[in-house]
Amino acid sequence: MKLGIFVVDDHYMVIEGIRSLLQKEKTIDWMGHATNAASCLSFLKLHEPDVILMDINLPDKSGIDLCKEVKQLHPAVAVLGLSTFNQQAIIKNMMDNGASGYVLKNATKEELLEAINSIIKGKAYYSFEVLSSLRKAEPNQLLITRREKEVLLLIAEGLTNAEIAEKLFISIPTVNTHRKSLLEKFDVKNTAMLIGKATKLDLL
Repeated sequence: MKLGIFVVDDHYMVIEGIRSLLQKEKTIDWMGHATNAASCLSFLKLHEPDVILMDINLPDKSGIDLCKEVKQLHPAVAVLGLSTFNQQAIIKNMMDNGASGYVLKNATKEELLEAINSIIKGKAYYSFEVLSSLRKAEPNQLLITRREKEVLLLIAEGLTNAEIAEKLFISIPTVNTHRKSLLEKFDVKNTAMLIGKATKLDLL
C-alpha cells in the first residue's frame, strides 16, 4: 500500500527538493503541496494524506498552530514537522500540538523515509540534531509524544487496548505500538511497572 504524502512549505525549492527525493519511491504517493495554511486546509476538505510534512514558518499562520488545527480536524493524518530551526521550545510546541516527529530541512532521503515510516507506525521520530537539542535542554526528561501521553493516561485508568482504540479513534495495532514504545522508553517490562515509573516522574 502506498503512503499519501503532502508537503506544506512556502519555499518552492524546498518542495521541489522533497518531491525529487520521494516521488520515485514505490511506497510513496506524492499528493501535492500547499504554500500556506489556508491552501492546506482547503486541500484537506477533499483529500486525506497519510503524512503531511509541515514547515514551521508559513506566511499566513505558524506551522505549530496549523498542526493543532489539522490534528483536530483530521486526527488520522500524521504530521512531520519540517524546519531549519532546532530550538527546543519550537520542537516541543510542535510535538505538543500533535506532530508525530520533527526533522530538519537538511535531512537525507533515507532519514525522511525513516521518519515517514516511523510515524505511520505510531512511533515518534526526531532527527539526530533535534534529539540532541532536546536532551541538552532537558537531559532527564523522557521524550514521549502527546498521543503516547494520552495512551499512558488511559492505561493508568485501567482501559484495555480495545477501549483505548475506541476512545482515541485509532486502531488496536496502533495502541499496541504506543504501549510497546512506552514500555521501551520507560525501560520497564509490564504495565504495573510502567504506571509506577510514570507516577514517580509526575507524568500521571
